[in-house]
Amino acid sequence: MQYEDFFKYTQEASRSLGLLKPEKVNEVLRDVAALALEKADDILAENQKDLDLMDSEDPKYDRLKLTEARLQGIAKDLQNVANLTSPLGEVLLQKELPNGLSLSKVRVPLGVIGVIYEARPNVTFDVFSLCLKTGNACLMKGGSDAHNSNLAIISIIHVVLERHGLNPHLVTLLPPERQATEALLQAIGYVDVLIPRGSQALINYVRQNAKVPVIETGAGIVHTYFDESADLEKGRQVIYNAKTRRVSVCNALDCLLLHQNRLDDLPALVEALATANVEIFADGPAFAVLQTSYPTALLHPATEEHFGTEFLALKMAIKTVPYLSSALDHIARYSSKHSEAILAEDPHVLETFLNTVDAAAVYANASTAFTDGAQFGLGAEIGISTQKLHARGPMGLEELTSYKWIVRGAGQVREG
Repeated sequence: MQYEDFFKYTQEASRSLGLLKPEKVNEVLRDVAALALEKADDILAENQKDLDLMDSEDPKYDRLKLTEARLQGIAKDLQNVANLTSPLGEVLLQKELPNGLSLSKVRVPLGVIGVIYEARPNVTFDVFSLCLKTGNACLMKGGSDAHNSNLAIISIIHVVLERHGLNPHLVTLLPPERQATEALLQAIGYVDVLIPRGSQALINYVRQNAKVPVIETGAGIVHTYFDESADLEKGRQVIYNAKTRRVSVCNALDCLLLHQNRLDDLPALVEALATANVEIFADGPAFAVLQTSYPTALLHPATEEHFGTEFLALKMAIKTVPYLSSALDHIARYSSKHSEAILAEDPHVLETFLNTVDAAAVYANASTAFTDGAQFGLGAEIGISTQKLHARGPMGLEELTSYKWIVRGAGQVREG
């Protein structure tokens, strides 16, 4: 089958979603959740085939890996999406003009959504659930690293769609070869919006080469600023969680910014990180303080390359700053505008940070690990947008819709 055939069949299938009842959509989502758990052994066996081909030290390994617990979490997310109210048909604005025309601004699907993603098979479930709930068909281009896993997942989705009498082309997994990516980038007239999920290199490539509209989901170069007024115990907990909860995800902490007047607290602040074998790349003042307390094998002098790096590993940079303004300047220079955080007790400092930092999610005294569609109550996410047009932050149901104007008249004509 030619790539254009995939595109054409998916676009044709998308038209059938307009008359699909919300109750049927929810039944499908719950049935996919149930079948995914029923077929967990099959999914995990295919996932293991992919894992066997990847170096376990590769940062993508953890993203690729599925477990029974993760499948249970995925099933729960599918059920959560089913329980959410569909935004379709929501009237955003309604008014009557002096000439008697009645105008309604109504939420509608985007149409056909293309998603290019790397070694993250959970994304296959997320994209399917959010697209179906919002009346969108989807074209998925997964990476070759996860192809066995993605095939197993798509087969389960197709089984459920066919059980309910729905067109399986509503969800299309493209072949893993690079040519499919090139074709998707050029799919003018078939794809309404393209969303890349993965490394900065992938996102940059899609942005630079796509001929169809793109919503950019950026990499996460994440900072946490520990202010002069910060609480030490809160800092210890938040920094440990933000760095170690799951290092391969985009909301993980990459750089700790430390007020110079709190240097004496630095050994206590990062003490727990040593138990998790976190390598630290510290600037001069931080390195001098940590030399006598942090394990030598895990402590290194920082160089310029360590700032502005998304580590996706048990690694973290530390930069000492003299003022809040210095922390803000550092973030403005190196941030990917994904998630940024401050630890402080001074209300003025907190508000200055929250109002000044330009990022999709800005935190005060909390871990950046919460930047996640499910955690934000969105059920799941199709990605975390770091741009400002149309969508920003975790993209849930509303972000996968557009709107149209419905105009009702009684024979009015425009004169003049």
